[in-house]
Amino acid sequence: MQTWTSTGMPPSMPWSWALSTGYLVVALVGWVLLHHKPPAAHWRWPWLLLLVADIVTICLLQEMQTGRMYYTPLLALPILTVSVLGPMRMALATTASITLLLLGANILSAWQGGNFSSDGYMQTALVCAGFFAVAYLTRQLSLRLAYQERQARQSRQAARTHAQVNSLIIANLSEGVLVVDAEQQVRLANPAACELLGLPPPLALHNLHDMALWQPLRDMVAHTYASGQAQSQHVHLLAEGERPVGLYVRTWLTTSLEPEVLAAEAEHDGAGESLLAPHLWLCVIFLNDLRLVEARIRTEKMAAMGRMSAAVAHEIRNPLAAILQANALLAEDLDQPAQQRLSHMVEQNAQRLARIAEDVLDIARVQQQIQHADSRTLTLDAELSTIWHEWQQQDAPQRQGVFAPGCGQAQIAFDSEHLRRVAINLLDNAARHRASLLADGLQLHTGGGQGEPFWMQVWSEGPPVEASVEKHLFEPFFSSQSRSTGLGLYICRELCQRHGGSISYARAERPTARGPQPGNAFTVHFRGQQRQPDTASLFDPIVV
Repeated sequence: MQTWTSTGMPPSMPWSWALSTGYLVVALVGWVLLHHKPPAAHWRWPWLLLLVADIVTICLLQEMQTGRMYYTPLLALPILTVSVLGPMRMALATTASITLLLLGANILSAWQGGNFSSDGYMQTALVCAGFFAVAYLTRQLSLRLAYQERQARQSRQAARTHAQVNSLIIANLSEGVLVVDAEQQVRLANPAACELLGLPPPLALHNLHDMALWQPLRDMVAHTYASGQAQSQHVHLLAEGERPVGLYVRTWLTTSLEPEVLAAEAEHDGAGESLLAPHLWLCVIFLNDLRLVEARIRTEKMAAMGRMSAAVAHEIRNPLAAILQANALLAEDLDQPAQQRLSHMVEQNAQRLARIAEDVLDIARVQQQIQHADSRTLTLDAELSTIWHEWQQQDAPQRQGVFAPGCGQAQIAFDSEHLRRVAINLLDNAARHRASLLADGLQLHTGGGQGEPFWMQVWSEGPPVEASVEKHLFEPFFSSQSRSTGLGLYICRELCQRHGGSISYARAERPTARGPQPGNAFTVHFRGQQRQPDTASLFDPIVV
């Protein structure tokens, strides 16, 4: 493509080599200084100098050429560079400058040679028109490529954000989540799944064939892959020497296509070549502890019963108030000791029923409506000594234990009946779960003072409470036994909080005749100063 005829510059090989070497040096310096600094929307002088250096070098090489080698097509390189890296206006301006330069060279050559043929001008015009077309198309392609790259970057960032959010949700989900492939290999497992299956993380290193007790899970996964449908059922994982683990298991596949569609895809793509082939599916398994599921069901049922009980207790208080008033009027006319004793028994039992009704209503109230009971000053060791002996007398052979008071004459702010209920609930619970019937296998201790709150601790020798049960010890309607309502420890916590105290569970060692033995300890911390009594009566109206 000859669009430039030399005007007669004397050929010189050293000058050509010097020009090429100088251009190489300029290019290397530009790459070192500017390869980390792409041009902005408006080109600054370093990039403009490089652009001018490209055009001038190509023009000088064309002027110095002596054979049939033409350098004019190389002028497309600066146009491509500006079209890709610069704005459209600058690309057109560069193309127009090169067009004027080529036309000027042709005019100068014709003026000096006296040959004003139109063929050279036509060829130059066609080449320059091609340069304009290349500049426009290159700019449009670069804009589209930049848009696609920007979209890809945004999509990648969104996918990364979604993956992080999903990982955070899965990691903190109370449900166990497993992702299993068709070869029964666990691809993903969250901490809840590891805890339910009794294995330390990462569970993703395991295969469902590794342990025999996972046979129900393997069967569910295989049936899910075979049917292509979601499955749900209750399973029990039986480990030798351990308590069976009951789970409510739900499974889904990561595709929702029907088997007919999958068969058509497999037939179209060929056997083993379909992207939807079963070995590329993943099965997502959700694991729920059956005890939690049953506890939620019991909570709903007991909540309905609680509302009914609260309504009944609310209605009982009015007849009790009438009984107490009538008994007080009747006691004024009684002068025989036997009749006075019977009247006193009626009063005591009516007051006890009133307290029970009030406790039922306290449980049914919302937190903002709970009112503190009248806390009285009690001598902790004396009260617990009475409670301890009464509790032992009910079933002496099964209730052997050690009472070790350590508070002396210390006074606490608590209600006597509520203290009795807390102590008896904790003692019954300890006797039920103790490992042996030896006398020192169950112990009741008190202590505190000298700036520390007074406390009561019920300790029993035995295995630790399971981690899944420990998290819900003081929640209502949660129990590891099917026949228990799960209200004992919850009522203890509520009564302690109403009197400014607290209750907690921990593993602890206590000295026995067999040496220090580990066991389960429930500790109640009391408030050491008396609370101002509330003015509310047991029969004040409340909202239920």
